[in-house]
Amino acid sequence: MARINSDLSNVEFQVCSRCIYDERVDGISFDGNGVCSYCHRQDELMEYYGTGQSKGENKFDRIVEEIKRHGQGRRYDCVVGVSGGTDSSYMLHLAKERGLRPLAVHYDNTWNTAVSTQNIRKMLAALDVDLYTHVIDNKEADDIFRAFFLAGVPEIEASTDLALAEVMYRAAAKWGIRYALEGHSFVTEGITPLGSNYFDGKYIAAIHARYGSRPMKTYPLMTFSRFLWWAVVRRVQRVRPYWYIHYSKEGAMELLKEKYGWEYYGGHHLENRMTAFAHNVYLPGKFNVDFRNNTLAALARQGKLSREEAWDRYNAPRNTEAGLVSYFCKRLGFSEDEFEAIMRAPSRSWTEFPTYKKRFEHLRPLFAFLLRRGLVPHSFYLKYCFSEGSR
Repeated sequence: MARINSDLSNVEFQVCSRCIYDERVDGISFDGNGVCSYCHRQDELMEYYGTGQSKGENKFDRIVEEIKRHGQGRRYDCVVGVSGGTDSSYMLHLAKERGLRPLAVHYDNTWNTAVSTQNIRKMLAALDVDLYTHVIDNKEADDIFRAFFLAGVPEIEASTDLALAEVMYRAAAKWGIRYALEGHSFVTEGITPLGSNYFDGKYIAAIHARYGSRPMKTYPLMTFSRFLWWAVVRRVQRVRPYWYIHYSKEGAMELLKEKYGWEYYGGHHLENRMTAFAHNVYLPGKFNVDFRNNTLAALARQGKLSREEAWDRYNAPRNTEAGLVSYFCKRLGFSEDEFEAIMRAPSRSWTEFPTYKKRFEHLRPLFAFLLRRGLVPHSFYLKYCFSEGSR
């Protein structure tokens, strides 16, 4: 991705006057004061959930009591997805601190770093938490990643994100658990624009059918019918505590280090080598997309960084692991020339492949109903159930 003038006063395109999102971000608009639509969306969500206020804390307290009530007599009362990263590790700490009995759930796409694996082990041992893990066959995982790379679409990690959700549902069903706690914070991460990162089960299956070579036998694919089954029949509620309470990623990291010997892995979303490749090599190199602006814009909104400092960091070189591209090519069977040719080839969009998007939009009233009952996340409803420009 080409570097931009780091002096905000000399940038040749519009940048939000409150954060550092600029006019290149999908779906962005600006008000008369130059504040972007994503800042306004965050404000609306903070008001709705009472994020970091007594209203939000009280809402979460009530959710915790309901989790405990429903979990009486059961071995576990909630599931928590874990990756070894900051957000999910702190979620385990928070669950135990609030008196919950979580079952940790992990989807192993076989690209974990040693640091992330050790972080999971340390957290589970210190908190006496059991682990339910699903390990995909490594050749099958690589075949799916290879298919997405050959397709030339940005969502190379879609299979991991959707699989974790499916595995969490499966674990919840196996132990009769009603609640799944997720470590996402729109305050620290924002809501990714639709055009940058869309995925669903039909999309993953379509990409793999066209470009893959191995059958998907161990991959936990979430189809549309399975999604509705988990939400409507099993009624597993997905709760995002950080949407209600005050959450500081920096404070969480310090607590995890001091209390559990947890280790930092070098950067946002770098606890997995495929994630590191996607964020540091693939997305900026092929699509001119740099998701560091999500976190840095959030820090600017919170006043933890000045806009100038956030913009400067956004335009600084990335922290990329030495040999990461070579590792990617070796695992997925690409020569250096093949890799470069694919990186230079025209990019493609999820809109060119079969998806459930129109079905989600058509059934928006159903998903609005499920949203009000906590059975689908607010971010899913906003991102998947509206056509562009209809919000």
